[in-house]
Amino acid sequence: MIYRFTFMCDEVEDFKLTFEADADASFLDLHKALLAAAGYPDDQMTSFFICNDRWEKGQEITLVPMDKSFEYDNMTMEDTLLSDLLTEQKQRLIYIFDPMFERFFFGSLAQIEPGTMTGVQLVEKKGKAPKQLRTEDPLAGTSAKGGNTDDLDMDDFYGDSSYDTDELDMEGFQDLSFDDGTMF
Repeated sequence: MIYRFTFMCDEVEDFKLTFEADADASFLDLHKALLAAAGYPDDQMTSFFICNDRWEKGQEITLVPMDKSFEYDNMTMEDTLLSDLLTEQKQRLIYIFDPMFERFFFGSLAQIEPGTMTGVQLVEKKGKAPKQLRTEDPLAGTSAKGGNTDDLDMDDFYGDSSYDTDELDMEGFQDLSFDDGTMF
């Protein structure tokens, strides 16, 4: 069987990748094809998730073995064939390409056709993929787009900084002492 996948990203309006894959190709083969098509290096802990119709995550397929989950089996990309988990047209999956900020491509098994082929091949590419890694760090003064956060209201970010220490309720804290070891 030949699977036809479509991947998109909600961060980039005109971005779309279409692949054809042998049903017996592995998720690792699809992972490598996605990285090559998007121009990403293979240096992140990426994952696939099988999703339901509402894009809620189900079974995870990881790049390397992870701790066992009580809910799902520990499946790795190298050892899991596409046909092991994808059996119906319109099945949905997510490919996490930026694990730190959990950014991902939405994928769909658009078609299943009779036939044979080898591996995974890019059939169509539209638009430019988003940058693989976001460098957002509000504490360092940069935003997700790499700009300065001077325009952010830091009181909203960190909370109200204008409080009166006299308003603090000291009841229950008088007996605490860090000097006599009663804390531990």
